[in-house]
Amino acid sequence: MAERSFTEEVEKLRAGAGETFKGEGILAITKALLQSGVSYVGGYQGSPISHLMDVLNDAQDILGELGVHFEASGSEATAAAMLSASVNYPLRGAVTWKSTVGTNVASDALSNLASSGVTGGAMVIVGEDYGEGSSIMQERSYAFAMKAQMWLLDPRPNLTSIVDMVEKGFELSEASNTPIFYMMRIRGCHVTGEFTARDNLPPSFNSDNPVTPQREPEKIILPPFVYEQEREKIAKRLPEAIEFIKREKLNELFLGKHQGLGIITCGGSYNSVIRALQRQGLATVHGDTDIPIYCLNVAYPLVPDELVAFCAGKEQVLVLEEGQPEYIEQGIQTALRRADVQTRLYGKDVMPMAGEYTGQVMLEGITRFVLASKQTTVPLALSLDEVLALETPLNDDDIAVLMEELPPRPAGLCTGCPERPIFSAVKQVQEELGPFHISSDIGCHSFATAAPFNLGNTIMGYGLSLASSSGMRHTLPHKAISIMGDGGFWHNGLSSGVTSAVFNGHDGLLVIIDNGYSAATGGQDIPSLVEPNLIASTIDSEAPKRHDWQSIEDACKGAGVKWIRTISSYNIEVMKNTLRAALTTKAPGLKVIIAEGECMLNRQRRVKPLLKKAISDGARVDRARFYVDPQTCTGDHGCVRLSGCPSLTIKENPDPLRVDPVSYVDNSCVGCGVCGTNVHSAVLCPSFSRIDLVYNPSRFDAVKSQWRQRFSQWWRRRDVARQMESRL
Repeated sequence: MAERSFTEEVEKLRAGAGETFKGEGILAITKALLQSGVSYVGGYQGSPISHLMDVLNDAQDILGELGVHFEASGSEATAAAMLSASVNYPLRGAVTWKSTVGTNVASDALSNLASSGVTGGAMVIVGEDYGEGSSIMQERSYAFAMKAQMWLLDPRPNLTSIVDMVEKGFELSEASNTPIFYMMRIRGCHVTGEFTARDNLPPSFNSDNPVTPQREPEKIILPPFVYEQEREKIAKRLPEAIEFIKREKLNELFLGKHQGLGIITCGGSYNSVIRALQRQGLATVHGDTDIPIYCLNVAYPLVPDELVAFCAGKEQVLVLEEGQPEYIEQGIQTALRRADVQTRLYGKDVMPMAGEYTGQVMLEGITRFVLASKQTTVPLALSLDEVLALETPLNDDDIAVLMEELPPRPAGLCTGCPERPIFSAVKQVQEELGPFHISSDIGCHSFATAAPFNLGNTIMGYGLSLASSSGMRHTLPHKAISIMGDGGFWHNGLSSGVTSAVFNGHDGLLVIIDNGYSAATGGQDIPSLVEPNLIASTIDSEAPKRHDWQSIEDACKGAGVKWIRTISSYNIEVMKNTLRAALTTKAPGLKVIIAEGECMLNRQRRVKPLLKKAISDGARVDRARFYVDPQTCTGDHGCVRLSGCPSLTIKENPDPLRVDPVSYVDNSCVGCGVCGTNVHSAVLCPSFSRIDLVYNPSRFDAVKSQWRQRFSQWWRRRDVARQMESRL
C-alpha cells in the first residue's frame, strides 16, 4: 500500500510508436525502460526515487505481458546483486535506489560488478538527494562513479532527454561492457512534459526462450583475474565509452554569439543555467543562449577532445559543478593543460564550494563570471548589486527576531502515529531511572530526536541502531536502548544488529517499532506486513494480508533472542512497565520489545474511504475524538510537551481572569487516545475526555443525547445554585 497509486497512469506505458506520451519524469523513465527491452527491474524505495518503485509495482501486468521480471528488493545490496544477471548473459537490467545512502549499502556488489564488467546493459537509476530539499548527509554519486569506474549519466530535465538517455545509456553500457549510473534529481523525477513514444520491446530471453548457462572464469572476482579486470577498465572500457559518447553526441553543444565566453554544466543543472541567463537578458525561455553552453549529459567520464574543442579560442569558461571536491573542474583543467589550451577556467572561485546551485545562486555566480571576464560586449540586465539585493539576506539581528517571534517547527510524527506513545513512555521512564543512551535509526522514528521528545544520540544507518550501541555499552550506567523500525529490521537490522548482538552477548534493549509497512519511504509492503485490526476501528475494516507474512518475533527467536515481549504501542502504561522490566532485569542477553501499531497514515488512507462510503450509505458510524475541558485546563501544556501530536495545540483561555492559553484538540484528531493516556500515565491533569461523534444516529442515539443534555443542564444549574447559596 504505497502512499500514491499509479494504476491509471501506468496505462500510458502501453503507448506505441508515434504516440505522444504525457506525464512526469518517473513515468517517462519507466516507459524508456520498456522501450529499451529490459529483462528485469528491481530496487529499494527512497526519496526522490520512491515513486519509480511504486510505478513499477502498479505496472506489473504490463511488465508480465512483455516478459519483464520485477521484484521489490530487500535492500539496495540485494538490488545491486540482481545486476549480476547481466555479467554472463545479454540481458538488460535496471535497478533503482536513493543515493547516497543506497549506493553506500550497495557498494560491495557494485564494485564487484564494475570489476567483472557486463555483457548486457546494466543501469542503476539513482535518486540524487543533494541540496536544499535533501533528507540525508550531503554527498554526491560522482565520487563513487569515479572510484568504481562506472559511467554517470546526468540528463537534462526534460522528458525527451530523459527517455533518450535511458535508451542510449543501455547502449553505452553494452558498448563499453560497463554498468552505469543514471542520475535523477528530484526536479527531474517530477518534471512534467511530453515526448514521442516508441514501441515497447520484449526482452530477447524469457521463460519461453531461456539463455544457455555459461561460465566465464575471467569474470570471477578472484586473483589473478581481478588484475586483468583493472587493466581492462582503463585500457579498453574507458576508451570505448569515450568513443561511444563522442559518436552518439550524448553531450550537447548550444552555440551563442559571445564566442569569447563559455559555460560547462551538468545536464541536471541546465534548466537553472538557462533561467539565470534569461534573467540577465542572455537567453530566451526556449533555451536560445547568447553564451555558448557545453552540457554534460554524461558527467563521467569526461571527453577530453570535446572539452578542448569547446574551450579552444575562448578566453574564459565557467564550470558549474555542485558540491565539493570539484572533481569535474579538476578533470577539465587536466584535459586543457595536457592539450596546452590556456583558456581561463572559473569555477569554485565565483561559485559556492558546497551546496545546491539554486536559481539565486546560479544567477549570482554567472553574473560574477561575466563581470570577471571583463567582456564589455556582454550586456547584463541586472547589476551585481541588483542581483545581491534579491537575496534578502538576514543579519544576526534579523535571525534573533525570527527565533524570538516564530515557534520552532521541527519535523514530527503524524497525527495518531503509533510511535508517539512509545517515546512518551521512554521519556517518562527516563525521568524515573535517569538518562539513557539511545541509538536511533533511519525511519519516521528518527523524528523523536527532535522536540518535544529530544530522545536519541546517534543515527548511523538503516537498521544499524543496535550495532551502533555495542561499542559503549560497557561504559553506561544503564542498558543502552536501540530504536529500530520494522523496515530497518528487515533491511539490515536482523543480521547486523540482532544476530550480532546475540553472538556477542549484548545485554542492551532493542525496541522494534512494528507499524506494518516501510512507512518512511511511502508505505510500501514489507515481509511483516501489518496484521489486521492492530488498532481498534470504528468500522469493520481489516488491513490487507498476504500468505507469506513473516513474524518479527519468530525471526528474533530464530536468531537466539530469549527475552522478547510483543505489546501494543498505544498502551503507554504497559509500555512503561515493559521498558522498566527490560532495563532492570538481571536476565542475560539481548532484550527485545516489539511495539505493534499500524502506521496511522496508511490506516487513514484505507479507512477514510470506507468511512465516507458508510456515512453516505446511511450507516451508523462512530468516530472517536478527544477533548480538553478549557475550564479544567491549567495552561501548563505538559500534555503538549509529552506528546507533540499535531492535533494537540493551544487556544485563548475562555476565563478572562486567566492569561495562559489552554490546550485544545483540533478536528484532525483521529482518536488514537495517546494524549488522554499520557494524562493518566504521567499524572498530568483531568482535563482530557473522550467523545464519540455519531454519524447517521439511530432513534435511540437521539433520545440518549437529549437525556444527557438535560442531565448536564440540571447538574450545571444545581452547581450555580449552590455557589449562590454559599455567597449568601
